[in-house]
Amino acid sequence: MLKRLDADSWVPGRRVSLEDVYPAVNDIIENVKANGDAALFEYAKKFDRCELDSLLVTEDEREDAYGDVDPKIVEYLIEAESRITEFHEYQKKEDLWLRQLHPGITLGIKTTPLNRAGCYIPGGRASYPSTALMTVVPARVAGVESICACTPPPANSMTIAALDIAGATEIVRAGGAQAVAAMALGTESIEPVQKIVGPGNVYVTAAKILLRGNAEIDFPAGPSEICIIADESANPSFIAADILAQAEHDPNAACVLVTTSESLADKVSADVKMMAKSAPRAEIIEKALTNSGYIPAADLKDAVSISDRIAPEHLSIQVSDPLPVLSAVRNAGSIFVGPYTPVACGDYASGTNHVLPTAGYASVYSGLNVSHFCKTSTVQIIEQEGLEEIGDIVEALAEAEGLFAHSESVKIRRK
Repeated sequence: MLKRLDADSWVPGRRVSLEDVYPAVNDIIENVKANGDAALFEYAKKFDRCELDSLLVTEDEREDAYGDVDPKIVEYLIEAESRITEFHEYQKKEDLWLRQLHPGITLGIKTTPLNRAGCYIPGGRASYPSTALMTVVPARVAGVESICACTPPPANSMTIAALDIAGATEIVRAGGAQAVAAMALGTESIEPVQKIVGPGNVYVTAAKILLRGNAEIDFPAGPSEICIIADESANPSFIAADILAQAEHDPNAACVLVTTSESLADKVSADVKMMAKSAPRAEIIEKALTNSGYIPAADLKDAVSISDRIAPEHLSIQVSDPLPVLSAVRNAGSIFVGPYTPVACGDYASGTNHVLPTAGYASVYSGLNVSHFCKTSTVQIIEQEGLEEIGDIVEALAEAEGLFAHSESVKIRRK
């Protein structure tokens, strides 16, 4: 059931080419730029088969959404929001820190939240209220005052309730590349945002990349994936369950077991085959498993090296002594340590964020966090004593570069 893979060839295969969709996405962007709200109504009818009366979800509709959701689910959404908020509060940086590094020279960092951010909440194969929490909460914790959330129409009641719980200041019925264009460029109903975050399909990703000149983005994101580092001590049923949990996301999802034990790989493969038969989303899982498999490792050091080349979205470590492995890992979006830490906990309620880089981008990008919604300014306070200490350096280097006015701006103060 799990085929043997080669890391060197598997990793490049995870990168989805966007070139094929760029022309269509460019057309959508130009339409939104030219026609604003009218383009969003047009695409809602064309792509979502939904006739809209308005784009913005009203306060009354927010209230009504709670009535459409199982009260227990609402309770759990509130509890999940609390846990996500708690963890993200620890990520906040000081608004301002100053340190006197040398006599008369005080340096520091001023951290400022963005004014307005955009969050994209998918709504294709399923509703994702959890993603509503994961995108909006860190923006709110960062101090962003205006948070626009877009989700495909007709907006799901669970998603609306989750966005309300999370603190979205406005909820827009718009999906796909057109929603990204609306947030980046603005329309009659939607003011432009400074940054757009959240997962989406290839069209959403392409739009985010094409519009980076108008609004910054979090990172490229594609189909879900997991890498599991395991030794002979691991429970094969737990690993099989983790593989199926990722495989059911999307036909293009991928799962890789990196193991020092061939016998474990055989047991996991047998369990995956057995468990997949009765899985509710068996058809999706079956397709995703064609992208999946196992990679043998000589030892745990080799396993970490293979995992770092993959740079997975989710990394599960299921070995007898996990902390040395955790310490050695360099590239992973989110790391789950031990047999009782399924990825699903991070997806919903442990408090960490599930919006993560995929397709090897974890080698250069961090998962969504509070810092994505902030910018920093360096601060310097130089007194006369400090200016004397570095004045000769500044004057000499400025003149060496031919920037004599720079040098004079220091000299005039030292006279």
